Amino acid sequence: MIQLQSPYDMHLHLRDGDMLQNVAKYTAKYFSGALVMPNLTPPITSIELALGYKERIQNACGDCAFNPLMSLYLTEGLDRSVLEKAKEVGIVFLKLYPKGATTGSESGVSAVLDRQVLEILEVAEKLGFILSIHGESNGFSLEREVEFHPVFRELAESFPHLKIIFEHLSDARSVALVEKYDNLFATLTLHHIALSLDDVLGWGLNPHYFCKPILKTPRDRDALLEVALNAHCKFSFGSDSAPHLKENKECSQGAAGIFSAPLALLGLAELFEKYNKLENLQSFVSDNARRIYGLPKTAKIVKLIKKSTQIPQEFDGIVPLFAGKTLSWSYV
Repeated sequence: MIQLQSPYDMHLHLRDGDMLQNVAKYTAKYFSGALVMPNLTPPITSIELALGYKERIQNACGDCAFNPLMSLYLTEGLDRSVLEKAKEVGIVFLKLYPKGATTGSESGVSAVLDRQVLEILEVAEKLGFILSIHGESNGFSLEREVEFHPVFRELAESFPHLKIIFEHLSDARSVALVEKYDNLFATLTLHHIALSLDDVLGWGLNPHYFCKPILKTPRDRDALLEVALNAHCKFSFGSDSAPHLKENKECSQGAAGIFSAPLALLGLAELFEKYNKLENLQSFVSDNARRIYGLPKTAKIVKLIKKSTQIPQEFDGIVPLFAGKTLSWSYV
């Protein structure tokens, strides 16, 4: 048996409406909290929208002891007064989307290093906010993350006291960048440490493994897996679980995102056991996040036992990661 104390998911999509009602339970049951992404339609750009969304999430989670950590969608319209009020109500996360880089980024920032954006980040630094970034350009899909490196460098150097999170890091070349700056950290997903581009394209197109940033080479996968298995102190778990209905994945404009919430901890246990690193799973899914983000240790303990679990083909019309496969761990 494995016992995980206070697991946290530091990158989660819950959507809204019926989808929220269907998927929130899968995270709330097995995690103490999660950083919820604000890229709804319309995006969460105000305190009122964030608090309203938080209430809907909590209602969808029922009696589960779960803390949704809310974030504000960074736009050029944010100012000091909004950030000050946000901090007063416990919202200390900003999410920066380069415009057009991923799902729900239509309202994102056109020029990250624009004067107006930098002024917002200067205030955020002074107030102690944490800045999470979808770090991709709009260039060639396999190079988008690396093409964004200069932006991370500029921000890390310009705002040395602003904690910056390199979200869902997917390229082996990005690891050294995170290690270089004291104020730069990163999240890793289950799918980026378990899969490669071959899982999307190698044996026929699998739209359910299409995500952004795109899955990359086996070399990238293996390098990121090594970082996770050793519970590198600058990296924490962020599932980037992103639910889309099956029909929205299997169409000509297939949506980007992989749904992993119901099986995230089981899949991680499978990998960590395979490489004889189970002793590091606690740090990767909890201890690192609590230290990096300043999160509390909670009473929640999630127990996993060595018993096979058959992953369904669908959850509420959503095809999950590892659909139809058998994992060797189960939730108690």
